[in-house]
Amino acid sequence: MTQPGGGADRPPDSAAMALVVAGRAAEDLVSGRLAPLGLNLRLFGALGHLARDDGLSYTDLARRARVTPQSMHATVGRLVELGAVEPAGPGRGRRAGLRVTGEGRRLLAAGHEAVAALDAELSAALGGHPLDRSALLVVLGLAGRLPGA
Repeated sequence: MTQPGGGADRPPDSAAMALVVAGRAAEDLVSGRLAPLGLNLRLFGALGHLARDDGLSYTDLARRARVTPQSMHATVGRLVELGAVEPAGPGRGRRAGLRVTGEGRRLLAAGHEAVAALDAELSAALGGHPLDRSALLVVLGLAGRLPGA
């Protein structure tokens, strides 16, 4: 992608566009680490939400992941196939809830280990300095995507 003031072989001059490109690159790196576990970012994220709040419904899970309930049904279906999630019976109200299984907790822990290993590699590539988390949190805040917000 050619950007004003930059060529196709250079990162964009715009900080916002550089973050977009870096975000996609980071997504590719994380996806590559999760793939050997049979996971992708969508599955890993859904598993994380369910592990934090046992008994979530498909609808609640979809809302948290910012996808449609129909899309979440496909995601949960794949997690059920992996043995990572099972129905938990009626959840809040009359909706069926979902529960993470022992296999799901194992996959989630392995995913976190894979991401931690990538974090260590990124830190080493930055000369042992961590990424400037405060700058990243500002971007997340501007986008309304701070965790817990």
